[in-house]
Amino acid sequence: MTQTAEIAPDRPTDSTLEADMLALGRKARAAARDLGLAPPETRTRAIAGMAKALKARSAEVLEANAADLEAARAKGMAAAMMDRLALDEKRLDGVIAALEKIAAIPDPVGIETARWTPDNGLDIARVRTPIGVLAIIYESRPNVTADAAALAVRAGNAVILRGGSECLRSNLAIHGALAEGLEQAGLSPDCVQIVTTRDRAAVGHILQGLNGSIDLLIPRGGRSLVERVQAEARVAVLGHLEGVNHVYVDASADPDMARDVVVNAKMRRVSVCGAAETLLVDKAGAERLLPGIAEALKAAGCELRADPAARALIPDATEATDADWPTEYLAAILAVKLVDGIDGALDHIAQFGSGHTEAIVASDEGVLERFLARADAGIVLANASTQYADGGEFGFGGEIGISTDRLHARGPVGAEQLTSFKYVVRGKGHARP
Repeated sequence: MTQTAEIAPDRPTDSTLEADMLALGRKARAAARDLGLAPPETRTRAIAGMAKALKARSAEVLEANAADLEAARAKGMAAAMMDRLALDEKRLDGVIAALEKIAAIPDPVGIETARWTPDNGLDIARVRTPIGVLAIIYESRPNVTADAAALAVRAGNAVILRGGSECLRSNLAIHGALAEGLEQAGLSPDCVQIVTTRDRAAVGHILQGLNGSIDLLIPRGGRSLVERVQAEARVAVLGHLEGVNHVYVDASADPDMARDVVVNAKMRRVSVCGAAETLLVDKAGAERLLPGIAEALKAAGCELRADPAARALIPDATEATDADWPTEYLAAILAVKLVDGIDGALDHIAQFGSGHTEAIVASDEGVLERFLARADAGIVLANASTQYADGGEFGFGGEIGISTDRLHARGPVGAEQLTSFKYVVRGKGHARP
């Protein structure tokens, strides 16, 4: 059985850390070549083996997570971050199930996405290929370790993982199982590597690209992390900003549907990036719609922060300030504002949205289609909770995160989004005149 890696010293010498990080890059590059050329069945067997090994090591993973939680609690970690960090048997079973789903989805490598013959007679095909070596920097959520590794392998990419220091024990325990699954499938464990030190200087080395070894860098965390990566990275970055997500309730909305969607969007799980953070209500229907929604939210334990017009209908709400509109609370807090119909909602979203997820509740088909066409986000939903902003719910098996970028991939990033492509051109002795 593959041994779980031990935590490296927090303060290795600069030369030792640099050497270790460069070694990760070299090993990942070598592993990527073999992984990308492996048959799809081998990658499937490896991911299935990861799931099996993780199940066998469940007790070890939960013990490591308990130690992480104890240390985080002692440091006064916020409740939302503690929730993201926590694993129990049910959540770990969900991680294992996600790996099994990723093993079952079609392998994207080698798939032709288009084929045509132009006037010159050449046979041209566009074919999906692995990107190469991914580096993923993320915070708090140990399930990302498993999801990211499995999706990277599914797409034929080697990956270097750098999780948050607060969940290092959990991540190392999970990684031990992933490496075991790879080895049993005949693949190098170097296909999935993890940074074993808490030293933040390791992030700096990753941002520099490990001497050209990294092809794509994916940050998944708070604004400060993403902004640092985007500012300092010397390699391509696929961004994942916070989820400042809105639900707009139109005057045409059914009151019961609006109540149920809004409460779920905010309160199902407040610590996920798909949670709603602002409720926008059409002034024309606010008197009919808002009081019932507000009562249900308060009954669920949600604090409301409302603008003056909304407070006239929910007077016990706290007065909202300018700081509330761009805030990702990740807590049982919801900003509430009355707007002038769909145009007012779209204007607010354009000003304060993060490009993550936006939702509308309405029965007017024209309003629904206008919102879906004009709301600028990776995911837009009609009459559905923002909590569906999840690659697993999209049938991807899991996700690396929700991309808020406009290029390469946008929205949930699954295996298909972790591929590039090349053009395969077949001729018959063609020589261009």
